[in-house]
Amino acid sequence: MELTASDVWTVVAAALVLFMTPGLALFYSGMTRAKSALNMMMMMSVISMGLVGVCWVLWGYSMSGGGALIYDIVGSPFNDFGLSATLADGGTNLLSVAFSSTFAIIAVAIISGSIADRARFGAWCIFVPLWLTLVYCPLAFMVWGGGLFGEEGFIGSMFGEAIDFAGGLVIHINAGVAGLILALVLGARKGFGEDPNQRPHSLPLVMLGAAILWFGWFGFNVGAAADGAQAGLIWVNTLAAPAAAMLGWALLERIRDGHVTSLGAASGLVSGLVAITPACANVDPVGALALGFISGIASGWAVGLKYRLGYDDSLDVVGVHLVSGLIGTLALGFIATPATGTAGLFYGGGLGLLVTQTVATLISMAYCAVVTLLIVIPIHRTMGFRVSEKQEIQGIDLAQHAETAYAMSSGTFGAFAKN
Repeated sequence: MELTASDVWTVVAAALVLFMTPGLALFYSGMTRAKSALNMMMMMSVISMGLVGVCWVLWGYSMSGGGALIYDIVGSPFNDFGLSATLADGGTNLLSVAFSSTFAIIAVAIISGSIADRARFGAWCIFVPLWLTLVYCPLAFMVWGGGLFGEEGFIGSMFGEAIDFAGGLVIHINAGVAGLILALVLGARKGFGEDPNQRPHSLPLVMLGAAILWFGWFGFNVGAAADGAQAGLIWVNTLAAPAAAMLGWALLERIRDGHVTSLGAASGLVSGLVAITPACANVDPVGALALGFISGIASGWAVGLKYRLGYDDSLDVVGVHLVSGLIGTLALGFIATPATGTAGLFYGGGLGLLVTQTVATLISMAYCAVVTLLIVIPIHRTMGFRVSEKQEIQGIDLAQHAETAYAMSSGTFGAFAKN
């Protein structure tokens, strides 16, 4: 089989998206306390890649698009188990396996931010394969694999096919809902809302992680572009939305707090990336600017709700990924342009697309919430999903991994060795 330019771009895009997970690890690690920094990297980057990578090759890819097992909801893990059918067909779809695996990896990694500083590593390793199999893969099948929300699916045939170009529903809303459920089940950290030490320990890491995420997101969004014109539109939108979101968050901080922060700039950038993800191929650049600006303000406001409502979403998975994911997905019902497919309300398309997006969003959220709860509660009540109070005070890095991120020299080596 001849290697085409499209194949080369898919390889590059897959590598860019895979690189986003270490970027997210840096982003999250910097936002935690120093005594939890390694745990966040382990839970998100290293272990997410390991667990999801194995599951994706064995049954995840098959479940996400290998034909229905249970109506239009769950794909079959048997049709392409171990990529047997893909290999039998000459391996022409292996690039699709590679590209889609990186989406699954980062979806899982995003969730971990909601339970930073208090989750047991072993329980997380049990949760990940179950959640991937029972939540992520079915939703990927429903949206992208010709399932429930597809053109010929049960919901799609009634309300029209839902638009989710790069993962607003499947990744960000899905991960945000799962993160909220985990945060509620595990409960708040000791001293939540009162302990001044519960603040980011390394803002340079946060900024570096955000920069890597933005870089990788061009592969995330542009990777599935159908042609050069669409690729150009997606690239510009992936520049415009986070840029505007960063400014929106900064404006909110300036008005509300009297100053602009680096954490706010990084978080605003990510909120804009999340918002444009489902809409990147279906809005024009001006629409992307508006979408980003609104999402930056909305997410900047939403992250403070956890203190008012009493749920401890440690690293703002709900405020950034769920809220901005909802904004991007539902905004398509208003600002989708006719030149890119189904028109939204503001372009003369009526309420049809808005209804479609709303129905798909509500069903996805309900499915994710219920199934995630059914996964988390048995784990929490049997082996325990949360560390002890003593371990939480000691720090997750030492308690769970017997390591620290910033171990200083004891003075036994080099110029400062003790005599």
